[in-house]
Amino acid sequence: MTQALDSGAIDQLARQIFETMAQVPGTRAGHRIVHAKGIVCQGTFTPSREAVTLSKAAHFAGSAVPVTIRFSDGAPDPFIPDNSAFAGPRGIAIRFNLPGGKTTDIVAMSHNGFVVGTGEEFLALQKAVLATDPTKPHPWPVEQFLGGHPAALKFVQENAIVPESFATEAFFSNDTFVFVNQSGARQTMRYKILPLAGLRHLGEDEAKAKTPDYLMQDLKTRLAKGPIQFRLVAQLPNAGDPTHDPSLVWPEDRKTTDLGVISIASVVADSAAAEKALAFFPTNLVDGIELSDDPFPDLRSRVYLLASNHRQKK
Repeated sequence: MTQALDSGAIDQLARQIFETMAQVPGTRAGHRIVHAKGIVCQGTFTPSREAVTLSKAAHFAGSAVPVTIRFSDGAPDPFIPDNSAFAGPRGIAIRFNLPGGKTTDIVAMSHNGFVVGTGEEFLALQKAVLATDPTKPHPWPVEQFLGGHPAALKFVQENAIVPESFATEAFFSNDTFVFVNQSGARQTMRYKILPLAGLRHLGEDEAKAKTPDYLMQDLKTRLAKGPIQFRLVAQLPNAGDPTHDPSLVWPEDRKTTDLGVISIASVVADSAAAEKALAFFPTNLVDGIELSDDPFPDLRSRVYLLASNHRQKK
């Protein structure tokens, strides 16, 4: 299991994952190796009264704070059509800009449940993707992998769904974190980011009728009329719910607490430049939020750092 690895072994695994993903067809120099097509926005986060009872984190203290947000398609190809069945999962990355210059990030995707349960399995999946040659007979290596990993197959099938808008998509951290409040009480949790406009996806014919950049254009059109809003929610586990494996989804009946409202006001002036400069890390935490026994935030952050350094050189 990834959580049993020492730091050096995790570094090695992260490098293997990065080097494999960087070779996947569709990747482009100077762009992200996954979630390559995106758009950067700005807005504010206003915490709920309940948020401070769970965590002493600065952005839950009472005053609204600025946020920087990147929406994205999940594919490694920065030119993939937004209405492609291979563009999912969609992503949202949120940076809370705190008083004193500190920041903290949330990195989430539009599928509830990660594709695999360990870092080693994720590397095996990426190697299967890389080894797949569509001109060869079936079963392809990626099909063989999915055939032996039902959760990964479900992930791929469900991500073929096309959203009406980024504003009508829900996002999930999948990773588990620990909130700590002023009294020292600790609470494991996972983030949900839920659209105030409601959840809406397109049918197959509706999706085909959309233009290749419709998600990006729709966002600009909506923002010209007013802010786009999401509820930031903490889902709390019952005793015995797994916290170490982001592919294992907690049941919908688990208690949730509203943490506040994310209100997106506009697209930044130069989104392309902002995209290249920005790097979001699930381990970019502040006092009041800690890592759990879930090893993925650490592994993901190491992969993201390698990827960020790589694209900055291009």
